[in-house]
Amino acid sequence: MSAEHSVVPEIPFIQDHQFRYGEIETVAPGIRRLTARNAGAFTYHGTGTYIVGQGEVAVIDPGPDDPDHIDALVSGLSSETISHILVTHCHRDHSPGARLLQAACDAPTYAFGPHAGGIEHDDSAIEEGVDTLFTPDNHLKHGDCLTVGDCEIECIHTPGHTSNHMCFSIPKQDSLFSGDHVMAWSTSVVIPPDGNMADYLASLALLCKRTESRYWPTHGPPLDSPHDYVQALIAHRLQRMQDIIQLLKASPWRIADMVEQLYPELDIRLHGAASRSIFAAILYLQDCGEIEALESTTLDGLYQRSS
Repeated sequence: MSAEHSVVPEIPFIQDHQFRYGEIETVAPGIRRLTARNAGAFTYHGTGTYIVGQGEVAVIDPGPDDPDHIDALVSGLSSETISHILVTHCHRDHSPGARLLQAACDAPTYAFGPHAGGIEHDDSAIEEGVDTLFTPDNHLKHGDCLTVGDCEIECIHTPGHTSNHMCFSIPKQDSLFSGDHVMAWSTSVVIPPDGNMADYLASLALLCKRTESRYWPTHGPPLDSPHDYVQALIAHRLQRMQDIIQLLKASPWRIADMVEQLYPELDIRLHGAASRSIFAAILYLQDCGEIEALESTTLDGLYQRSS
């Protein structure tokens, strides 16, 4: 998971998150959550591992490689059967716990697929890093449906934050497990080459066409009335790109210099993540013909408005 933590007025962030560590909490009918103790700049208070169903259950995002977290999960579900392990994407705060959980319950894993390859970002100054060991037992496609007891789960491919990001919908409960794609407490970082700004915007637009009225992100509080919020996320990204264009109208800029200009109040721990989100925006604007590289198209490159 990764996030830009700048408080942007046009996005109505919700940062009040009620939870208890070490306890499986019922957060809605048929939905429970266990929060891992991996709080940080990119994980907020920690990974929220969700349990869907009763008796026969699915676990969504088992979380980090934390035996205590998985032991609490298995112990709390000792009288039930874990039949599915669902993973939204393979960052290290989401998928490594699946290996520990499988060792305890032998349930299969389900996800879009493994990390697509390319540059791995394991630097904690960028985000939580990639779980390159994760490959699901079952590869999901957009529109696939799973049955867990009497619960139907729809799989929604939402690339952008990562190319393999999946959201999971429970139509019967009008709820969507949005992983890191949409979070109430912060925006999501888009880190090339696996992250892609065009894909991210398209995936947000896809959610705007859906009808779920409550989102359950893997980090932070739930999001009610999400459609206006998702529209605000889209508007925020488009405005950021307009800000970049405006900067480049006067003179060429490097990304490192843009960070402080565009994110003047940003936590310094997140400058690395912000620079990569700017790079994702620059790649998008290059594809649109709005800007060009004076040297090379890299994180350290020099960029100007297209002539």
